[in-house]
Amino acid sequence: MILEVSALASFLRKEDIKIIEELSKYLQLFSDLSQSDVFIDCLLPGGEEAIVVAEAHPMTGKSLYREPVVGKIAYKENEPGVFFCFKTGRPVIGSRGVSQENVNMQQNVMPIVNEFGKIIGVLIMEQDITEKIQQEKNVELLMETTEQLSETLYHIAMSEVAIPDLMHEGLLLFDCDYQIMFANDRAKEMFEANGHLLVGKKVDSLPFGSMIKEGLNIQKGMFFHEFELGEHFLQLKAVSIQRNNRTVGGVLLLRDLSELKEKEKQLMIKSAVIREIHHRVKNNLQTIASLLRLQMRRIDSQEVEKVFREIINRITSISIIHEVLSLEGTDMIECKEVIELVSNAIISSMKQSEQKITIQVEGCSLYLPSQKASSLALVINELVQNAINHAFINLDEGVIRIELKKQNQIVSLAVTDDGVGVDVEKVQQKGRLGLQICQTLISEDLGGILEFENNHPGTKVTVTFPLPKEGLVT
Repeated sequence: MILEVSALASFLRKEDIKIIEELSKYLQLFSDLSQSDVFIDCLLPGGEEAIVVAEAHPMTGKSLYREPVVGKIAYKENEPGVFFCFKTGRPVIGSRGVSQENVNMQQNVMPIVNEFGKIIGVLIMEQDITEKIQQEKNVELLMETTEQLSETLYHIAMSEVAIPDLMHEGLLLFDCDYQIMFANDRAKEMFEANGHLLVGKKVDSLPFGSMIKEGLNIQKGMFFHEFELGEHFLQLKAVSIQRNNRTVGGVLLLRDLSELKEKEKQLMIKSAVIREIHHRVKNNLQTIASLLRLQMRRIDSQEVEKVFREIINRITSISIIHEVLSLEGTDMIECKEVIELVSNAIISSMKQSEQKITIQVEGCSLYLPSQKASSLALVINELVQNAINHAFINLDEGVIRIELKKQNQIVSLAVTDDGVGVDVEKVQQKGRLGLQICQTLISEDLGGILEFENNHPGTKVTVTFPLPKEGLVT
């Protein structure tokens, strides 16, 4: 929107008006790119007031203005950056002012000049800083409150009130010369047991003292540090007390983190031990599987060999869980990865040499506690074995598709093959061991159900169970 030419002609030449009109064509683009309200102001005769001659507001963002302001007057006391730019011809960045609708805003101002180098107007970009000003006031109030609390604490300590001695933290107060004027009982316990006297000493004489003054200067009155003192691990918080922009003293708070650090250390040791146990269990299971394979090679009966192979695959599935636990160091297991590992291991073990059977694992990532993940791995083992044994008889190739889904805290695991298909009623009535294992694990451990259906071609088996409270889907 731009002021009418007839109005502009009262204080601008025709050539200058053309420059203003040409620039005004791009205001909307400038506004959308900068997400700012953009204006062109021209100085009125007398030089004490300016008039808004063109404006644009962001189409995809929030504007400062509810009403158009073209034709309205801008005053020096409200927009000092605008008049500074008119006077000096220099750009102004980040000048604060008040809009025509009394909103605090920040302005960037650029001069507009004609062919003679004369300033004929200014280009202004404005942004709302009401929230920023409120944050600055909150910070200022917080600093005042901190100073008052620090001084109150200082006076309490100096008057020998017993409150500081009830604190669990060590408390030291020092004066403007960094000389320690007070130490509560907890601080004395921490330092004097290690041969450091406190009251009357300089802060520099303490193990951490050399860095306090430097830290307070660099970090504007607040300093945090952790260090070891003898058998203790301490956390230091230092705050300087300011009066009239001058440091008159300071407060040191010391917290003993030794017990917490020792617990962290013990947890790390236990975690390492647990990972090592899982690693050894995995190795032992793989050894058992290897021994069974050796024994299987000596068997002439195909039926017995098939049983051996199924047992080996179950052991392998459990060993994969322990392998993941030994690497992750956490009780939560990403099941999609486990499903891929178990499925590929079974394919390698069971498919005929001339067959080409591929596994496709799709869907969301599912994190389960190790016990439930072990049950899910065994279920996958049985379902994939079942597909290989029955779906691809007399077929040279096939695909087994495994998909994980989650909806309303319910997890769905579907195993689909494109094989010859099965009679669902007969499969469920036969009562085979693999199916019994599946049904028991799904109902008792996962709290879910198992369903078979013909997929034409092939078979689809779906396992549905509620997501445990500690489970996670991404």
